[in-house]
Amino acid sequence: MARDTSGVSGIVLAAGAGTRLGGPKAELVVAGQRLIDRAVGELRRAGCAEVVAAVVVVNPDPDRGMGSSLRLGLAAASGDRAVIVLVDTPGIGADQVRQVLAVDAPFVTARYGARRGHPVAIDRPLWTEVAALAEGDQGARPFMRARPELVTEVACAGDPADIDTPEDLARWAG
Repeated sequence: MARDTSGVSGIVLAAGAGTRLGGPKAELVVAGQRLIDRAVGELRRAGCAEVVAAVVVVNPDPDRGMGSSLRLGLAAASGDRAVIVLVDTPGIGADQVRQVLAVDAPFVTARYGARRGHPVAIDRPLWTEVAALAEGDQGARPFMRARPELVTEVACAGDPADIDTPEDLARWAG
C-alpha cells in the first residue's frame, strides 16, 4: 500500500569536505546544475513538503563524517518521515525517491542490483535510534545491521554511483 507523502522531510547530506575530490561536492556543477540544487529539486519533485540540506543546517564538524550530518538532518526535520539522499549521487532522482516513499514500512532503502543505496526513508519513531547508531561515514548502516527485521528493500533503476574523485566527476560531466 502506498504512503502519503505529506509530512515527509527530505534530507540532503551535503556537508562532506570532498577531500578525495579536492573540495566540497555541493557546489559542483554537473549537466549545468549545482549538485545541491539538483538534489533539493529532486526531493521537491518527489513530493517532499520540507527539504533540509547541509547548506541550511551547517555541520560544525563535517570531518566527523556522514553520521554527524545524518544526526543534524534528522534533528532539523519536522516531518513524520524522512527520506535521505546524498548530494553526490546524480544518478538518483525523484523516481527513486517516490519508489522508496511508496512503500508502507518503517525503514525503506533502495537496492540497485546487489547493492543497497539511497534514498532511504525512515519513520520518525526510529530517528532517535538511527541517529544514536550513526557514526563516522556509516550513516544508517549500523541501524540496518542492528535491526534487519525493520529494513525493507525496494528494487530501483538508476545509477547509485557517487562522485568521490576527479575521475568520477569526469564520468558524470562527460
